[in-house]
Amino acid sequence: MADKRDYYEVLGVSKNATDDEIKRAYRKKAKECHPDLHPNDEEAVKRFAELNEANEVLSDPQKRARYDQFGFEDPVGGMGGGGNPFSGAGFDFGGMGDIFDQLFNGGMGTRARAQGPMQGADLRYELRITFEEAAKGCEKSFEIYRNELCETCKGSGAKPGTKATTCASCHGTGQVRSSSGWMTTVRTCPTCGGAGKVITDKCGSCGGSGRMRKKRTVTVKVPAGIDNGQTIIMNNQGEPGLRGGPNGDLYIVVNVRPHKVFTRSGYNLGLEFPISFVTAALGGEVEVPTLSGPLKYRIPEGTQPGTEFRIKGAGIQQLRGSGKGDLIMKVKVEIPRRLDKRQKELLKEFDGMTGDREYEGRKGFMDRVKDLFN
Repeated sequence: MADKRDYYEVLGVSKNATDDEIKRAYRKKAKECHPDLHPNDEEAVKRFAELNEANEVLSDPQKRARYDQFGFEDPVGGMGGGGNPFSGAGFDFGGMGDIFDQLFNGGMGTRARAQGPMQGADLRYELRITFEEAAKGCEKSFEIYRNELCETCKGSGAKPGTKATTCASCHGTGQVRSSSGWMTTVRTCPTCGGAGKVITDKCGSCGGSGRMRKKRTVTVKVPAGIDNGQTIIMNNQGEPGLRGGPNGDLYIVVNVRPHKVFTRSGYNLGLEFPISFVTAALGGEVEVPTLSGPLKYRIPEGTQPGTEFRIKGAGIQQLRGSGKGDLIMKVKVEIPRRLDKRQKELLKEFDGMTGDREYEGRKGFMDRVKDLFN
């Protein structure tokens, strides 16, 4: 057991973690290292198996209590991944394991673990939507591939009209033992692979696996106000469970395309709006774009570059509420790059008619500069 990692470390939780925390940690890590997301990656397969073994123990109150007390040296043989705690090293306390199994598991501990229901794997899909679709909500359809129960054998793996039989090598326990003096070696049954049953006539459609890879169309309602990176969970839309276990879930990660005009901060929209220096000086009515259409807005006279105006309720629909955010418009005063002779003369004339009182910022700056030399 020297090469085994602590189950709490595998799931990334503390020893005081609640059942809900363990469940959430398992789902998150199973999504990250599922073999389907890492094709041809043997390490991912090993990590996934290690994760399932840790979850099998820590999600069961009785197994967890024994693990907390004995660790991998549990004489009951209740740790995950194949039954007896010494199966990895090949040792057992003779008949003591059988005695403890009957005391705590009614003599069915190993077999129940091998044949008990197991929840199906979760699936992950990245859904790309537009900025407007995220703001207003939409309905999207997409295709996914998932392993489903074989329609021919209904998931049994056996040819229709036949069924799996109890393994003759392990008598349905999923393990075989061999003794040498006082020492007993325990290992996974090589005949049935630990399942306790053998399929003699395999299903011709799935080759005995009980599953077939299918392409399915999924339709999801994206709520108004969802933001980039948020996840929609469709319960029971993952892969089917084993031996009657529940289906996994489908995790849809939303990827929102950037907008050409707007930015987003929470439920507020940001907009950089250009105005002429005449409008900034004299004020005037402008037409401001919003997600619901153009909106007329009055720019006050004397508006300075970088001034922000807040338009209430012109932002994003709140995801879990009825209100909306605001539109924060930051004005950008544009200076004309090319002026003809007459325009230049008028500007010079205007500049000669103005004093420091019309330029409060400049006056304040010059006063501070004077103070530096006095």
